Amino acid sequence: MSGHSKWAGIKHKKMAQDALRGRMFTKCIREITIAAKLGGGNPENNPRLRRAIEEARAINMPLDNIKKAIMRGTGELPGTNYEEVVYEGYGPGGVAVLIETTTDNKNRTTSEIRKIFNSHNGNLGETGCVSWMFEKKGYITVSKNETTEENLISLALESGAEDIKTDDEDFYEVITSPEDFETVKSKLIEKNIKIETSQITFLPKTYIKLTGKDAETMLSLVEALENHDDVKEVYSNFDIPKEIMERMSEKLSSSK
Repeated sequence: MSGHSKWAGIKHKKMAQDALRGRMFTKCIREITIAAKLGGGNPENNPRLRRAIEEARAINMPLDNIKKAIMRGTGELPGTNYEEVVYEGYGPGGVAVLIETTTDNKNRTTSEIRKIFNSHNGNLGETGCVSWMFEKKGYITVSKNETTEENLISLALESGAEDIKTDDEDFYEVITSPEDFETVKSKLIEKNIKIETSQITFLPKTYIKLTGKDAETMLSLVEALENHDDVKEVYSNFDIPKEIMERMSEKLSSSK
């Protein structure tokens, strides 16, 4: 798996779900609200809303919370007016960082994101400074215990996948265009293949290897950004050895 994806997997396995749930609820509600605002309240006609609802159900969000978030997005209920803002910057070693946020106060969020960068040996950059280093893709992972490599490759490529990566020890990675993401995902589900993770994401075109202090500082930067209430997703192009990521995950989890 790519550096940042592997980090997310290691971290989430070690963090208590109860501790995460409050923050995850807040972020899911914001995404549902924005998705409904931009594309309407019917998930059958709004893929982004459909994915947001799936994510909310995965963390056992009550149906009433989901319905109210949709109604706030469509204007049927009053609510906070959120806007989407993307930030770009550099971490230790020149690593690229792309951050998607939802905020009701852009000036406050910008100031706080800049402070996080500055305190972790990074710099908040201008719009466009690193976004060219990433490609928007559909990203699906499947446990290697779930199916054979031959079967997955056959199903995924026939349904429109662009690539299947098999070099991770635990998971297959299926890469699609954003347009074919739902088709590939539906095909795998139809064949009773359990999907571990699935999302529209930004994948780096190249990676930067980090070790030692730079690696630790980079992971602390990502953790601090992801913990910010306004941050939806953080994408980066770091390549850090697994043993360093596991050690840092333990360290960051114990400090909470």
